[in-house]
Amino acid sequence: MKAALVDVTTGDLVSDRHRLDTPRPASPEAMTATLLELVGRFEYSGPIGVGFPAVVEDGTVSTANNISQTWVGRNARREFSAALGQDIMLMNDADAAAVAEAQFGAARGVGGLVLMVTFGTGIGSGMLVDGQLVPNLELGMLELEGHTRSEVYFAAKAMKDEGLTWEEWGDRANRFLMHVATVFSPKLLVIGGGVVKRWELFNERFDPALPIELAVIRNNAGIVGAAVSSKG
Repeated sequence: MKAALVDVTTGDLVSDRHRLDTPRPASPEAMTATLLELVGRFEYSGPIGVGFPAVVEDGTVSTANNISQTWVGRNARREFSAALGQDIMLMNDADAAAVAEAQFGAARGVGGLVLMVTFGTGIGSGMLVDGQLVPNLELGMLELEGHTRSEVYFAAKAMKDEGLTWEEWGDRANRFLMHVATVFSPKLLVIGGGVVKRWELFNERFDPALPIELAVIRNNAGIVGAAVSSKG
């Protein structure tokens, strides 16, 4: 879990980024406590945006693929707002990254269909149509190569779980993105998530036909997008 102060007019971080390990299990109580600790590290009062690793509909959590199942059906926005003592904005974390890249990054000014794909513990995804967010797309739930939840096999976490090299994982990511491109025919695929720090180790594994660009805001896109969205 990461947090920073953001200049929402430029998309720049105006503080250090603070990071705390996601609690295990990632229960409502534990994640709320971690959020409070993160916010408490800043001398700040004002709007707060939170990117959340699940499908979020009107503040209520609908999926829990990489967090505790006890989140499903709970209103995370209401619970976080009560803990922080103020109303907050809550959205899917990959959606937040897509918003940031649409406003300040690789997807800025790009019309048509754009997909933001973040590789990390899972596979996050955000869809933009003519710059407008279509929320709660879950590409990691696609079935591919016999994997009914493709992110288990194709996410970056597979490297640690299976001892893959970056090149071996890059080949997997390429197959995943080729499948996504076949299904959606995007004008642009923006790649983000924790893997962007090692971009040079795997990007040559991608098929040249894929319309790929690296996220301009790198792994801070989710923070920036949540902050921007908190301003309405």
